Amino acid sequence: MEITAEMVKKLRDLTGAGMMECKKALVEAKGNIDDAVTLLRTQGLAQATKKAGRSTNEGLIGHYIHMGGKIGVLVEVNCESDFVARTDDFQNLAREIAMHIAAANPQYTRREDVPADVLERERAIYRGQMEGQNKPAQVIDKIVEGKLNSFYEQVCLLDQPSIRDPKVTIGQIVQAAVAKMGENIAVPRFVRFKLGEAA
Repeated sequence: MEITAEMVKKLRDLTGAGMMECKKALVEAKGNIDDAVTLLRTQGLAQATKKAGRSTNEGLIGHYIHMGGKIGVLVEVNCESDFVARTDDFQNLAREIAMHIAAANPQYTRREDVPADVLERERAIYRGQMEGQNKPAQVIDKIVEGKLNSFYEQVCLLDQPSIRDPKVTIGQIVQAAVAKMGENIAVPRFVRFKLGEAA
């Protein structure tokens, strides 16, 4: 099948990948745009994991004010270069994360940020719910870990399903941005204020 310039442009618009990568993906996918998008995303996410250790000393503070000034969010989003930090894609990412924080009210950025005493309290609650069910210890452990994963989805920003598209997490949106922009991106901290709520 012939790969036309229009097909390459369409794939590039959909993914933000380079022209040569788009053409190569279309050839490999035999001209099927959906398969080519999947292929590029797969390759892009693989590249994103390679970039994960790279330093993120640039970026910006994203912000969002909601409900006539009753909720406000500041979120630090870092990248590797000032050039990427100034792009519309990066600024839109920071705004989308800030809007998500305003709506979903996460308590922590990532799983590692949840204090050990909070995790122990949650585990104790879940184990207490299992009492008297005569289940083997390893089954109870698996149930507790499953409930902990649900807990992370409620309280950790990067684990939360996006308010715009619940099929993807904020962490996956950040990884897709890493693949598209070609730089490591990190969300180290945020703060959410609600009028009348104690800090």
